[in-house]
Amino acid sequence: MALSKERKNEIIKEFATHEGDTGSPEVQVAVLTHEINTLNDHIHTHKKDFHSYRGLMKKVGRRRNLLSYLRKKDIQRYRVLIERLGLRR
Repeated sequence: MALSKERKNEIIKEFATHEGDTGSPEVQVAVLTHEINTLNDHIHTHKKDFHSYRGLMKKVGRRRNLLSYLRKKDIQRYRVLIERLGLRR
């Protein structure tokens, strides 16, 4: 199921670094994390849906690359984002 416009705007507002921010790594990772969690629930229900599984893996890879970029660019922002999203437990 696609991410609704209202929910996406809520996530953007919550993780934006400044007014009108939609492209910062923090926002992109937060949106991807929500999509990954939704797809993960779908995959648990529909175990043989391999097309959705491939989409999930592509999103996980994109999030990994964005987190790697943020870790190299600014470690403090990376740590705050990881803590807020509850990743890397």
